[in-house]
Amino acid sequence: MNTVLRYLPLLLLAAAWEAVARFELVSSSALPSLTDVAGAWLDLLRDGDLVVNGKASLYRAGVGLALAVIVGAALGILMAWWRPLNVLMAPLVEMFYPMPKSALIPVTVIWLGFGDASKILLIFLGCMLPVTIGAYNGARGADRALVWSARSMGASRLRMLWDVVVPSAMPELLNGVRTALALSFILLVSSEFIVAQQGFGYLIGFLGANGSYEGMYAVVLTVAFLGFAADRTYQLFMHRMLQWRA
Repeated sequence: MNTVLRYLPLLLLAAAWEAVARFELVSSSALPSLTDVAGAWLDLLRDGDLVVNGKASLYRAGVGLALAVIVGAALGILMAWWRPLNVLMAPLVEMFYPMPKSALIPVTVIWLGFGDASKILLIFLGCMLPVTIGAYNGARGADRALVWSARSMGASRLRMLWDVVVPSAMPELLNGVRTALALSFILLVSSEFIVAQQGFGYLIGFLGANGSYEGMYAVVLTVAFLGFAADRTYQLFMHRMLQWRA
């Protein structure tokens, strides 16, 4: 019952969409019916266009996000742990964090061209910052009493970092990764929409430019569903990772 109530707004939205399209309250060219969109989705799946472009997009997002998590987590924790690195990197992080990440699209294209590498670099640069900030804030909030206790017991700096600081940073770090996960979808589709020959963003632009609005909406909903599913799956992962804090 709780699951039904949780997703009831989505069901109501789908019903309202279908009703608006069927009664032509909005032009069908601007808003095709949901059943027509579902039919177009099946056609794209059957033709292989959705699978081929989806593989390209998920590969780019996966590699870029994985690199962002690894580098961002390490950088944030080390910034909190080693003051000289914080002095060096903090101004750069503070300067680039509020900048619209889509502004980097032309830069990455100039550097690496129109292939996968430019999209991966864009996702890496854009997603690394929230991970870095989350890891930094979490590590800075480490319980000083635990750090002093570990030090008094003769633990090395590396041991204290791994056994005390990293676990303390985990909640904030995982929240930063969740933000980065959502941002990866935004940056991916934005970059593919502008400069790509394959991927979800490219397919949305191609179908829209050719007047296939049912197919365009089908791809948009596919991206939305994948983002939603990824976020829900990640929340389950977060819950498991943080069970020790309960």
